[in-house]
Amino acid sequence: MSERNETVPESPADVVRGLYDALAKGDVPGLLARLAPEVIVDEPGQLPYGGVHQGRETFVRSVLGAMTGHAAVAVTAADVFEGPTGVVGVLTGTLTAHTTGEVYPLTMVEIHQVEDGTVRKIDVYTKNPHELAAFYARAEAALR
Repeated sequence: MSERNETVPESPADVVRGLYDALAKGDVPGLLARLAPEVIVDEPGQLPYGGVHQGRETFVRSVLGAMTGHAAVAVTAADVFEGPTGVVGVLTGTLTAHTTGEVYPLTMVEIHQVEDGTVRKIDVYTKNPHELAAFYARAEAALR
């Protein structure tokens, strides 16, 4: 009887679960490992970091950096659903402003395109992007 050392490739849903797990732990290297080098992240335009961002370093600097620069991020739940056209993730959690202590409950829905074990594209949706933008504005105004 021979032993096989082949690893089973992760499903696209497992890749996104790993991404969310790294995010919840604040594990930036783990997060980067799940993103394709030229990942495209499309955030709601109303947000201070809104728009289309290309490249994992740009994502970390422009999106994650903006979020964590203003608030502590706590992920309380991450549900992942895989379908024939991609992976949908529903993230819930809170943002706590560093400056004011205000807590903002956050729910985001993300549509992920996963290829070859990495996330290639993320379309991000939040129910009230104007309210989220106002939260960031209040947190930034407290710095002045």
